[in-house]
Amino acid sequence: MEKEYRKKLNVSAIENGTVIDHIPADNFYQVLRILNLEKNDYTVFGGTNLDSKKMGKKGIIKVSDKFFEAEEINKIALAAPHATLIIIKDYKIIDKKNVEIPDNINKIVKCFNPNCITNNQKIITKFRVISKDDLKLHCHYCEKITSKNNIKFI
Repeated sequence: MEKEYRKKLNVSAIENGTVIDHIPADNFYQVLRILNLEKNDYTVFGGTNLDSKKMGKKGIIKVSDKFFEAEEINKIALAAPHATLIIIKDYKIIDKKNVEIPDNINKIVKCFNPNCITNNQKIITKFRVISKDDLKLHCHYCEKITSKNNIKFI
């Protein structure tokens, strides 16, 4: 019994905020970066390469007193399409949902085409998602297809 107890890690519960669970371990730091969580005043708890029955290895991020806006949730969905968002208020789970890749992506990623007008003028990027399984984005302006490997967050 004592051995079993030592295996468990306890991470502080948050009173209010958001938990991002089921982040692929390889994408953990990318999610931190795209949400600018390393450059803010929020209390952030995180872990990566945690054992997961569902994923093998996963990451989890807890952010106190932060509730993500739609644009931020879309960023999470692009980087970690199977992530779960858990909203906490007064230490209780208020809402739990899986992120979903939207049909259109605006102002979040750059077009990989260096000749695209969005890379040469101050124009908001616009993409239509043409594949969610093997992520592919169609640029509204130059019509090039950006695959998951070429996605660069703004």
